Amino acid sequence: MRTAKRIAAIPPYLFAEIDRKVAERKAAGIDVISFGVGDPDLPTPGFIVEELAKAAHDPSTHRYPSYYGLPAFRRAIADFYRRRFGVELDPDTQVLPLLGSKEGIAHLPWAFVDPGDRVLVTEPGYPVYEVGAILAGGQPVHIPLRAEEGWFPAFERVGAAADGAKLLWLCYPSNPTGAVATLDQLQEAVRFAAEGDLLLAYDNAYSEITYDGFVAPSVLQAPGAMEVAVEFGSLSKIFNMTGWRIGWVVGSPVAIEALGRVKTNIDSGVFNAVQRAGVAALESGMPHLPELLATYRRRRDRIMEVFWEAGWKVDAPKGALYVWLPTPPGESSVQFTARLLDQAGVVVAPGTGYGPSGEGYIRLSLTIGDERLEEGCERVRKALVGGRA
Repeated sequence: MRTAKRIAAIPPYLFAEIDRKVAERKAAGIDVISFGVGDPDLPTPGFIVEELAKAAHDPSTHRYPSYYGLPAFRRAIADFYRRRFGVELDPDTQVLPLLGSKEGIAHLPWAFVDPGDRVLVTEPGYPVYEVGAILAGGQPVHIPLRAEEGWFPAFERVGAAADGAKLLWLCYPSNPTGAVATLDQLQEAVRFAAEGDLLLAYDNAYSEITYDGFVAPSVLQAPGAMEVAVEFGSLSKIFNMTGWRIGWVVGSPVAIEALGRVKTNIDSGVFNAVQRAGVAALESGMPHLPELLATYRRRRDRIMEVFWEAGWKVDAPKGALYVWLPTPPGESSVQFTARLLDQAGVVVAPGTGYGPSGEGYIRLSLTIGDERLEEGCERVRKALVGGRA
């Protein structure tokens, strides 16, 4: 039996590998604390769960959903963008519900990328940007990001790499770096996309997860963005709904129609009861958010405290659910990750899982209960002191 050649170009999914390592250690009787996957440990707000239960008891939700999503959910997304970003969207032509934003991110290249077409993948970044390009037959072209430039692309250096490209991926607040982007920076990205006849695909899944007074913009706030950009959003991280698999893409009507054509041929939409719960979430005003952010900020500060005391001279991230840190001098990402696992029983994600520019970094997630986080921090502290000595 022969698999498709495209499969050979796809590495094992980073987080599946992390799960495998954790399972191996646990099977050996080792207590492992994982800072690996960004899966919120806090529960979905109760009012959303109650709406799901109510909707699930309605037999009308048990049938196939609309391929294009419930009109009420599309309107709720459009209303959220109006309130939050001042962006006007047509719910019928500029909004498309997704089975989680990951699904739409993976499928967007199918609608725009022909075999051999270039896809500009900023890295370190979410691995699915590159994998989606490969599955569509495209050629991922890495756009390296640098710490000294705030992990934002220097478009003047992209040069010939953009020739013939179809897509450009950006994500802020960033997974994995926690970097944020201003509206001025996003306007620069929109101009670059327009000049290069690119579709700018903007991953804004962490739009509400920011700290220290920063408020994340939407790329659609930038002049001209509606002609060249789409933005992916999700209920997963904002409302602790990762397992519910519901998100959206908004923006260019041309791009929305094209991705919708792909999706109508490969899936049957989001469970209507989940969409009705999504309406309740988006219309709620997010009363849970201040406490959620306070929890993540406290966890961020605790992790940073450990590394600061051990001599790391880096700033705390202003967004997302992660702490992105350099490895000690002379240690690669994989080596440092292995040392923390061996010496502390702590799992972190190696930066190389997010692209070549992730070498020399690790990522720690904030989505771990306070008690286990504290124990993990203490273990890491001892490992760092021992390593430094």
